[in-house]
Amino acid sequence: MTRSGVSSRIGVGAASSTRRKSGSRSWGITPLLLLSRRRPGAQSSSPAARRAARTARFPGPAPGHGRPTPSAATGPVPASPDVQEGTVPTRRALLAGGAGPAVAVLLAGCTVRSPGRSGDGRGAEPARLSARPGAPAVATAPAPGTRALDLGAEPDPLLHVPPAGAAGRPLPLVVSLHGAGGSPQAGLELLRGPADELGVVVLAPGSRGPTWDAVGGTYGPDVARLDRALRQVFTELPVDPGRIGIAGFSDGASYALGLGLANGRLFSRVMAFSPGYVPPAPRSGTPEVFLTHGEDDTVLPVDRTSRRIVPALRDEGYDVTYREFAGPHTLPPELARAAVEWFARP
Repeated sequence: MTRSGVSSRIGVGAASSTRRKSGSRSWGITPLLLLSRRRPGAQSSSPAARRAARTARFPGPAPGHGRPTPSAATGPVPASPDVQEGTVPTRRALLAGGAGPAVAVLLAGCTVRSPGRSGDGRGAEPARLSARPGAPAVATAPAPGTRALDLGAEPDPLLHVPPAGAAGRPLPLVVSLHGAGGSPQAGLELLRGPADELGVVVLAPGSRGPTWDAVGGTYGPDVARLDRALRQVFTELPVDPGRIGIAGFSDGASYALGLGLANGRLFSRVMAFSPGYVPPAPRSGTPEVFLTHGEDDTVLPVDRTSRRIVPALRDEGYDVTYREFAGPHTLPPELARAAVEWFARP
């Protein structure tokens, strides 16, 4: 494997045979929510570790998730300082606070059972989106630019129409998801630069809590909010039904994989930038997948996440394009553009 090229050889070693025997498939790091589920009477190694475990209701935001990120046209998603004290702790803060042994257990290769393509029906509805594109109610061409969608609940999703939208032709649409502790603006900036250049509409919703619902537990209100946002977009804009995708960074990447695979008849393509795992849900359709990860990622280490996720998806029959690069927990601008080009192709 080269440090800057496409990874086509991903070794999973003995773990592969273990997963085949057990019937489970390793999908990467499970949420740090498990840190708070200690056995009754169990004690952490230090007061700092116990405090960190008590506050870890959701996976902590990776560095840079707590503020808007720059456009992919001007620079990569940064690895900046942790979010403010008193909010959800970062993975790095958990390690520094003495929770290292507990985190190390999670990073050692937790597994979740891979749901079938149709599943048994349980849990299907919470992850399923019902909105579908059709003829927009308004015949006039949409004005280019960014505006908030007022759905009656904060944070308001952001809708960005590229200059090409003024022509009134059906355009590709991508849902772009922020990481933990982020905002709709962060999700928008993830892909806005190349989306403008390539004529792609971007819908950037926001999670109701510190991270997306299924990453912290189960699918629920964030799915319903996204469904409402999509329904409004489909009534206002001419959208190409064959080019609707979902993308995300870090926790947003994990959520994009979970929702994308569960709604493969809506999303034809899924883009995941440095994901941690795949939240389980019964699947539909067979969307194509574009996945990136940095070799030097210390937030979600690649050998315990994407190098396991990619072979598992390919084993399930998904068409996966994987780009591994020399770098940390970030999205280089050239890979952001490559992802949008891959998505927007006919």
